[in-house]
Amino acid sequence: MIEKLTRRLEKDLNDRKTKNLYREIKLYNSYRYNLASNDYFCLRYHPKVISKAQEACELYGTGSGASPLLSGFLPCHKELLDEILRWKQKSSGILFNSGYAANQSILKYLPGKKDLILSDRLIHNSLVQGLKQCAAKFIRYSHINMTNLENLLQKHHKNYDSIFVITESVFSMDGDYPDLKKLVNLKKKYPFILVLDEAHGTGVFGPTGGGLAEEMGVLSEIDILIGTLGKSLGSMGAYVLSNNQSIIDYLTNEASEYIYSTFLSPSQAGAALEAIKLIKNYDKQRKFLKNLSKYLRKSVSTSSEDYLSPIIPVLIGDPQKTIKLRDTLLEKGILVGAVRPPTVPANTSRLRISLNSGINKSVLNELLNILGDYN
Repeated sequence: MIEKLTRRLEKDLNDRKTKNLYREIKLYNSYRYNLASNDYFCLRYHPKVISKAQEACELYGTGSGASPLLSGFLPCHKELLDEILRWKQKSSGILFNSGYAANQSILKYLPGKKDLILSDRLIHNSLVQGLKQCAAKFIRYSHINMTNLENLLQKHHKNYDSIFVITESVFSMDGDYPDLKKLVNLKKKYPFILVLDEAHGTGVFGPTGGGLAEEMGVLSEIDILIGTLGKSLGSMGAYVLSNNQSIIDYLTNEASEYIYSTFLSPSQAGAALEAIKLIKNYDKQRKFLKNLSKYLRKSVSTSSEDYLSPIIPVLIGDPQKTIKLRDTLLEKGILVGAVRPPTVPANTSRLRISLNSGINKSVLNELLNILGDYN
């Protein structure tokens, strides 16, 4: 029996290899600069973050020992959640083991059969998978296109019990972001539940690193706020926040991803807590990162030149050429991400450059010289 399964799997894998879309795990341990990581401020190496992780481990053990509804929710988790709530200016929240689990839970459990979800066309796969499993109808509007969204709201706003609008702040493949002020104005005109994933905006934007919503002054208008601990905060896990206690209580009672999984390790909670305390005062580092972004975007062909996030795509198109260029850069000591379909649309294979505050313009100049030689 297993032979038939093996033949089917190998046929699919060989097809992926033929199209240069085959994924494989590699150990990248020989490079000078990492431009593939989402650790935008290198906090996973910060001595204070490491020390707090060790301290939490010594106090509470190497693991939480149980799911959060049994005994896995520990004082370190409560302290972390309380700090996030103060930081993000929300009254209630819940921690998850990963951003993927948090995003799926939002869409799997909250929208009902008589609801409608309007989602940006380029939302993360975790949100897409949630859409596919939810009870509500969903429509995907053109990427960061507020006119298209308004047309859909105008057409549908009276036909459903509730309408959810879901978007990312900083999009993970293009590094662009919506005008949240315009989005909030639409919400006042056509009331809806606004869900914002701040995974890549947290730390990078806002006076205290609270995210794009903080930067644009609309935090109070975000009904459901999602974020991760594994990017700028150098840890692991995620959170869902709201000023509506019923939303959090419902997830606590219904979200299988939360209920039936051993909870976050204490060391990760301790690391994230310390990272938040540090990143609140990283205004200088945020400005430095934005200047790096502005510098690189002006030098590469990108559709997101007007944005200031640390994620910068270099479009190649052909998957094989994309892999070859990534390998060429790695040979020169520069690690970048190579992203191919189906993660991105067909014919948009790209290098995904992810900046961090530990590099400088000389590194970018070296990168640009190699890209120039390739072209």
